[in-house]
Amino acid sequence: MPEPEVINVTVNGQRLSVPAGTVAASAVARAGLVGFRAPVRGGPARGPLCGMGICFECRIMINGQPQVRSCQVICREGMELRTDDLANA
Repeated sequence: MPEPEVINVTVNGQRLSVPAGTVAASAVARAGLVGFRAPVRGGPARGPLCGMGICFECRIMINGQPQVRSCQVICREGMELRTDDLANA
């Protein structure tokens, strides 16, 4: 069986290799992060809940565009993924 194609993305400034076809939420999780965004009124960091774009808990910045539902975006070579700074403080 052939090796899966691997692409490189950046998660919070750190390079990460992921299999082609990986969704952005999975790439962030593979980077070891559980907090994707900081809640508006305090409390614990928020992360993916539904995995299908309904709950909006997985929103991150992708290639400079804020508030993107990361569970709905397939990673592309060189993609920049950024969680809220306060979510992983």
